[in-house]
Amino acid sequence: MRAIFLFALVVFAGVCRANYILIPMDERQSNHLKAYGITYWILKTDMEVDWLLNYRGGSFMCKYHPAIQNELVVRGVSYEVISDADANRIITEIGSPALNYDVMKLEKYPRIAVYSPKTAQPWDDAVTLVLTYAEIPYDVIYDDEVLNGLLPKYDWLHLHHEDFTGQYGKFFGSYQNMPWYIEAQQEAEELARKHGFQKVSQLKLAVARKIKEFVAGGGFMFAMCSATDSFDIALAADGVDICEHMYDGDPADPEAQSKLNYEQCLAFTDFTLVRDPYKYEFSDIDNHPTERGLRQDNDYFTLFEFSAKWDPIPTMLSQNHSRVIKGFFGQTTGFKSHLIKPDVVVMGENKEIREAKYIHGILGKGFWTFYGGHDPEDYQHQVGEEPTDLNLHPNSPGYRLILNNVLFPAAKKKKQKT
Repeated sequence: MRAIFLFALVVFAGVCRANYILIPMDERQSNHLKAYGITYWILKTDMEVDWLLNYRGGSFMCKYHPAIQNELVVRGVSYEVISDADANRIITEIGSPALNYDVMKLEKYPRIAVYSPKTAQPWDDAVTLVLTYAEIPYDVIYDDEVLNGLLPKYDWLHLHHEDFTGQYGKFFGSYQNMPWYIEAQQEAEELARKHGFQKVSQLKLAVARKIKEFVAGGGFMFAMCSATDSFDIALAADGVDICEHMYDGDPADPEAQSKLNYEQCLAFTDFTLVRDPYKYEFSDIDNHPTERGLRQDNDYFTLFEFSAKWDPIPTMLSQNHSRVIKGFFGQTTGFKSHLIKPDVVVMGENKEIREAKYIHGILGKGFWTFYGGHDPEDYQHQVGEEPTDLNLHPNSPGYRLILNNVLFPAAKKKKQKT
């Protein structure tokens, strides 16, 4: 009995001396996705977290607290309890000019909004799936909230699978008689009339402008799949009718292509519209599956390695335990490299087919990120297909890229300890 008591006392004393918790994000992490949720939860308790860029896959470190340790156990996230001396040793190692490491201090949890229809859609969304799985709270907003000026309430905005051109995803050819398509069109037209617009394309342009203002004012915007290129196309087509009669009741402007203003776009330039209303494509920005010449077994993209000390933003957005990521389809799968503006940072690409998959840029005081494809763990997601079960993919490198963006607004460059 005395021996047990002494052992417990030694363990207790060891924990008391262990002043930090390290959440590794390398191959030793049992659940990478929930580790982001734990980090968000810690920030919500008004505690700070150090993001150790490039150190063991982009690990997290914070002051030890029993409640944090308990939450890590409950959520099944791997962690290490370390001493103050060990934490200082890590910070000293990271500060070495010879190593491509840095520390980003996460100080305040970001307020998150997802731009998405409030009614059920026949497809899921990777961002809402991973936010829910990681237990990170978010609000769903749509055209009413955006046009009523509610965006400044949030720090981070995700654009759900969306068509900002007013062409209903160009699903007319395949799904025009489906109840969900008819209902979505009716709802969009009612929303347009409610806000004083004659056409849905005019409503979506107004929304895109508001979102662009949000970013320029200091917001963080993340988009996937068709919300990427359709956003830029809508901005470029400001004042130009690019919608055929089945979408807005009258023909498109035959001179629409020559009237596009690429200066309004965030990411893309010199693209050509796909004018056929029956073709499931908005423009030549996207690398269509028939053009790519890849199969599921050889479809990959590679993350660039940035200088953590000199380029901390793309470094943070690219944190991962794998530099090679499985490719995946979407209505917009990837972006043709020659149609990307020169000031855009390409963070992930397939060089062989000259396709950018993961890009980032600055607008005014804010930032945006575009990620091609629909679901990182579902190679060719179909309309109406069951959503991905992330319990089967807790270490997904493709989903990690989404969560890097979620924590991005919480970051502030940290001075190294001396």
